[in-house]
Amino acid sequence: MVYKTGEKPGKGSYRCLNCGQVVELKSDDDQLPPCPNCHHEEFEKIA
Repeated sequence: MVYKTGEKPGKGSYRCLNCGQVVELKSDDDQLPPCPNCHHEEFEKIA
């Protein structure tokens, strides 16, 4: 499943589909940010 910037997909690790940068969400209320490396806005959950 693909998650986009601004969504609240839940606590966990998400990998940018463009560059592979991993973003950690610490809370179920956290929104996915744009990728801090390449500013892409689509991620997959990895953990």
